[in-house]
Amino acid sequence: MTTEISGHAALSMTMQADAMLQAEEVMAMVRLHSLGWGAKRIAQEFGCARNTVRRYLREGGVVGYRQPVRRTAFDGLDDWLRERFFRHNGNADVIRQELASEHGIEIGLRSVELRVQRWRRELKAQKRATVRFETAPGHQLQIDFGDTKVWIGDDRVRVHLFVGTLGYSRRLHIRPSLRERQSDWFEGMEGAFLRFGGVPSEVLLDNPKALVEHHDAVTREVRFNARLHAFARYWGFTPRACAPYRARTKGKDERGVGYVKKNAIAGRRFESWAAFEAHLDRWTREVADQREHGTTGVAPAVRFAEEAGALRPLAGRAPFGQLRDLVRKVQADCAIDLDTNSYSVPWRLIGESVQVVVLAGRVIIRHAGQVVADHPQCAARRQRIVDRAHFVGVAGAEGLVRADATIESPQPALLRPLAEYEAVVGGGW
Repeated sequence: MTTEISGHAALSMTMQADAMLQAEEVMAMVRLHSLGWGAKRIAQEFGCARNTVRRYLREGGVVGYRQPVRRTAFDGLDDWLRERFFRHNGNADVIRQELASEHGIEIGLRSVELRVQRWRRELKAQKRATVRFETAPGHQLQIDFGDTKVWIGDDRVRVHLFVGTLGYSRRLHIRPSLRERQSDWFEGMEGAFLRFGGVPSEVLLDNPKALVEHHDAVTREVRFNARLHAFARYWGFTPRACAPYRARTKGKDERGVGYVKKNAIAGRRFESWAAFEAHLDRWTREVADQREHGTTGVAPAVRFAEEAGALRPLAGRAPFGQLRDLVRKVQADCAIDLDTNSYSVPWRLIGESVQVVVLAGRVIIRHAGQVVADHPQCAARRQRIVDRAHFVGVAGAEGLVRADATIESPQPALLRPLAEYEAVVGGGW
């Protein structure tokens, strides 16, 4: 038996000193030791250090590699690191900066990245996780834009698709446009209100720059721009923004945009823009509204019967685009600028700030609570719309300068209270 073991040990003579031994060699050491061999003799047989043999004999077999425990700058900060990692959406550089400012730890970015690496999979899963929830009838409209390319005639045109989805019934409203401006968002929402015959309590949107000025990912503080606030007040709904980088919060509409692209548009060509719009309208009524919805199991048109009564009535309101409330400064040429055009104002108001209301095709200018100018809105660009009465008393306006005694008083029609204009749109602004 000794010969057999010695022969086995002889195979290991080529190993360098202190090299890691195979499990069979270690077990051979243990057996030789049980036969009375000393550590020195075993070390000579296996060509390794005596302390190596003693370590194996002390452990009674193979000794696994043990990572030495070393102190690091992160010791005791794991809970803090984890909280900051998720707060800052995995941004290791921000964590590095806060380590320096809050704990006085100056350390390289790569070291921080390696330390937080263990939580990245969890963060990725958290981002993808979606909790499905249902909204009550009439409570929420989810809106979004998607873009795609469509063949219009012989041209392949990039089209922006506004898609609004009612949260309860899943009815869709689609409006194509060539841009994604603030006015396109407003016209898309108004088109949805008109199609559905009412206004929901809440409109959920992503964070488009045209509507949202700031949204803090940590505190969830949202600052909508003033124009959206005015639009929401006018129609009587509450705007709500998804958490930044969490567009899946409005998953109903996200899926709706994809559904429109893949089902209504993909593979089709249209003779004209009008034909494209007509197709989308027909497809919405005959396909999207009539299909059995995958989540509710009911056609949106059928489910909408329960939701229609919960929407706030339109009350005959004119589109918000016909009502614009602005502030302009009267320039030295006795006019204010609006949409590249200029509209005259009585010359004595030069340098003053005036209120400009665009309503029902008119440009109404007020100062100190009185209407001082009323012009038809000009559809062209870079035009000058003038009321000669505004220049009475100005040198060169009509020959010689007229005396103040000849200055005509503003026409009574221009001094009527703004309430009369408010009545046109069914209320104040």
